[in-house]
Amino acid sequence: MIIRCIDMDHTKSKDSLRGMDREACLLRCQKIYDHPLYQKHFESLQELEKDRIFCRHTFEHFMDVARIAYIMNLEKELGLSKEIIYAAALLHDIGRDEQYINGTPHEVTSAKIAEEILGECGFGDDEIRMIVEAIKSHRGSKEKNCEDNNSCTREELDDSILKLSGIIYIADKASRQCFSCEAQNECNWSMDKRNLEISI
Repeated sequence: MIIRCIDMDHTKSKDSLRGMDREACLLRCQKIYDHPLYQKHFESLQELEKDRIFCRHTFEHFMDVARIAYIMNLEKELGLSKEIIYAAALLHDIGRDEQYINGTPHEVTSAKIAEEILGECGFGDDEIRMIVEAIKSHRGSKEKNCEDNNSCTREELDDSILKLSGIIYIADKASRQCFSCEAQNECNWSMDKRNLEISI
């Protein structure tokens, strides 16, 4: 599968953390998808959820989260990198198979898997920290574990982490179409979390 990212203004946009052009950024996201560890967990997850009647964690879900989060980023003028958003979305649930297998919360295993994959796909330390922290908190946790670094201030990085965490959390929930789900009656999501109508 090839990951495609539509750039509506057709310019060579720059990634805000690395100064890379759009093509180089997409290459790193493609490397995430192609990474053997990503594929191992993704295939395992698809097998474990093949008979699941509730929301599944498919590649479509990952891309829905990416696109919704990116739209939110634009609408709220958050200034986050498109590539960072897509990387976080591609990886936010990748460890869910481990939750099924051994009960480890998937935000923990997804963050661990992400850290290994991102390091091998050319992401820098600040980018990895930002993405990993967003994954750790995509289920609503407010705790942050960010070390000081040389390339940006802690406050700048923490602000970006909070922004990314927030839009990944919201996009993850907004991506679910509860209003048309056949398993609504069996779902354990509370009514206040469900998307019971189309919202814009």
